[in-house]
Amino acid sequence: MKGIIIMVNEVYIIDDDDTSIVIFRELFREDAGYKFISVKTNQIDIALKSIPSLIIINEDAIDRDVIELCRKIRKDENNTITPVIVVSSNGSREHRMKILNESIEYFIKKPVDEGYLYYTVKNLSRLLSTNRRMSPLTGLPGNVQIQAELKKCLLKNEDFSVLYFDLDNFKAYNDSYGFLKGDEIIKFTANTITNSIHNFGGGFVGHIGGDDFIAIVENIDVERICKEIIFYFDHSIKKFYTDKDAEEGYIEIENRKGMIEKFPLTSISIAVVVAEKGRFNNILEIGDVSAQIKHAVKSVMGSSYAIDRRKK
Repeated sequence: MKGIIIMVNEVYIIDDDDTSIVIFRELFREDAGYKFISVKTNQIDIALKSIPSLIIINEDAIDRDVIELCRKIRKDENNTITPVIVVSSNGSREHRMKILNESIEYFIKKPVDEGYLYYTVKNLSRLLSTNRRMSPLTGLPGNVQIQAELKKCLLKNEDFSVLYFDLDNFKAYNDSYGFLKGDEIIKFTANTITNSIHNFGGGFVGHIGGDDFIAIVENIDVERICKEIIFYFDHSIKKFYTDKDAEEGYIEIENRKGMIEKFPLTSISIAVVVAEKGRFNNILEIGDVSAQIKHAVKSVMGSSYAIDRRKK
């Protein structure tokens, strides 16, 4: 399960006469990590749903106002951070400023230096790939790499297990102690999971987001992993509370109605899906089963785990 995951960067070339796609495919003919796709302006709505790695607009070859097009891309909730390059023969300062003012990363004036264009695309793709793959808080792989790892395990057609982690009563902690202290618990949780997985021979650990984590392991006693993680988590979580709250075992928070509510100390729930060879056809099926197990384990007070060992 170790090694580098090669992700393909899908680069959309918005160009109504296909003049640019040939140039880019030739420039990147020796780079296996890139796939260039020609998109007409009347196809942009459908194309944006695929969330490309990078968008390049050939302004001279579109039948739509480039400013309007840039705004449409930036307003799309899936592409607010997708890098955009505009290539144009109109290099006036006013025109460049208008485009860059729409949160567009680069404006390149024609005639284009192909070497400059090549490295601009490479560097922007690398930057976005890093941002999308890694959690800035924990440094763990994010959802793009998590999905890639799950797909890779399914393709290997071997036994593996998926462990889903989330915290109980964490919102109450954030409300009482603040988000900065909450971030400390998130980082502590990431380290606890990572260290335990490492102690049992290693595997993949990812940060889904917020207080949700995932681990993927092969040929490991998942029950022992769960017990170790819970032991270390429960043993150390009290250090994030005041002595009074830690001793009492709960925190008190005033709700919207002015009533005082008591919330237990933050605990961890672990839902495990044992994916025996051939049990699942895709990652959506794994997600469906994990949701059932999560619901069951979250109904238990305190740190707990549940393991689904059903056959296909």
